[in-house]
Amino acid sequence: MNRRRGLDFRRAGGRRKISNVVWWVLSAIVITLFILILSKATQIEPRPSIPERRYRHEKLVEGMNMTEEMLSPTSFARQVNDQIALAKAFVVIAKESKNLQFAWDLSAQIRNSQLLLSTAAASRRPLTVLDSEPTIRDMAVLLYQAQQLHYDSATMIMRLKATIQSLEAQMSSVTDKSAKYAQIAAEEVPKSLYCLGVRLTTDWFQNSELQGNLAERSYAVASKLTDNSLYHFCVFSDNIVATSVVVNSTALNSKAPEKVVFHLVTNEINYAAMKSWFAMNMDNLRGVTVEVQKFEDFRWLNASYVPVLKQLQDSDTQSYYFSGHNDDGRTPIKFRNPKYLSMLNHLRFYIPEVFPALKKMVFLDDDVVVQKDLSALFSIDLNRNVNGAVETCMETFHRYHKYLNYSHPLIRSHFDPDACGWAFGMNVFDLVEWRKRNVTGIYHYWQEKNVDRTLWKLGTLPPGLLTFYGLTEALEPSWHVLGLGYANVDARVIDKGAVLHFNGNLKPWLKIGMEKYKPVWEKYVDYSHPFMQQCNFH
Repeated sequence: MNRRRGLDFRRAGGRRKISNVVWWVLSAIVITLFILILSKATQIEPRPSIPERRYRHEKLVEGMNMTEEMLSPTSFARQVNDQIALAKAFVVIAKESKNLQFAWDLSAQIRNSQLLLSTAAASRRPLTVLDSEPTIRDMAVLLYQAQQLHYDSATMIMRLKATIQSLEAQMSSVTDKSAKYAQIAAEEVPKSLYCLGVRLTTDWFQNSELQGNLAERSYAVASKLTDNSLYHFCVFSDNIVATSVVVNSTALNSKAPEKVVFHLVTNEINYAAMKSWFAMNMDNLRGVTVEVQKFEDFRWLNASYVPVLKQLQDSDTQSYYFSGHNDDGRTPIKFRNPKYLSMLNHLRFYIPEVFPALKKMVFLDDDVVVQKDLSALFSIDLNRNVNGAVETCMETFHRYHKYLNYSHPLIRSHFDPDACGWAFGMNVFDLVEWRKRNVTGIYHYWQEKNVDRTLWKLGTLPPGLLTFYGLTEALEPSWHVLGLGYANVDARVIDKGAVLHFNGNLKPWLKIGMEKYKPVWEKYVDYSHPFMQQCNFH
């Protein structure tokens, strides 16, 4: 009995030892497996987090879409932005009302509101009540004060309208004054040019030898003046220096200067000075023949024949051109320039009468420079037309409707408004066809129809367009380059041009002339001449 107990006791003790061993073995296995799992976990690369970040970023951007934020009726950012816009308008009105302190307060609060919006944009989150309430409240107080100061919308609109009207009136006044001053500057006779005329005139009457030399030269070349095998050019001008540039530049660039004949027509005042200048400088013209006349010697040029001279006798015309008071100053000053009634300006319509023996003539304005040989102009076939001219309906230049009044039935029924315009300044005239078609009579007809200035207002080009309508042959554009007196002209076009025209107010002999184009003109001016130096011509 006792031995059996002892055996049982030993067996129970053995079982406990076995169970403990099993437990420790199992624990060791679990721990080993756990360690292995951890070690493998550390060896696996972590999952990239970029897509997650991108997702979060997209969520943030979506949450702070400014367009949606501003369109939302519950957006605090929109409310702040609206307050800023209104406050800016009140700042203007406050300044207009001389309330500078209030304008400063509004400006300071505008900066605070803008700082709030920029902070919200930088943090990429919409404004909350806590963020925006103080700023919105402070701005609301100032806007309420603005309303108490009668800075409401109706008042603001009325004041802005008044301000706009005042500014428009000021701008109109300044523009009108600017146009008048520019026109005065363009019409000004420079002191140096006036001085030169006086000195030349004085020298002419004091220098009998100079008069004798010119008389001898004139007698020797008299036959050239009517020789139709030569190249005849005419210039009508009272500007001695400008005319000399036209003659000098033509002579220096001519391939056969001995065949070039210049017919110059001026007025009584400048007649002696013009003769004196060319008598002194004839040796520098490479054999070019120069004839000087004055239009006062043309007996046929009188009021009974010339509409412009007849109009000058009319009191309304005199008032229009010389005072400008008959229309309360509504007509721009440039339309009232008396030069447009000058016979030197209108003499271009009487070229066949001035030169009855000639068949072909090239007319040049006194504000041109010739930089190519022009002899080829005399062999151009005008196809039985009277006028050869460069058309100006491309680029910035105009067609007929820009020059004429197409509300007038007489203009509307006779002329195509889209007809291509052309330029005076370098024109080839077939004087045989001119006489045959009585072109001067056509000019007289339209000039008489425009006695009340309802067909056109300005200059000699509009009547020229009417007179030579259907009688003009288009020339190659490089023969006559325009715009050097008012616009920017492509340098390549200038280089190719045969005749460069300083049309416009910015003449190269004036201080207001375009500096970049002056050298083109000045290289043909003889600044070394004693009279030029004495008169400070530079």
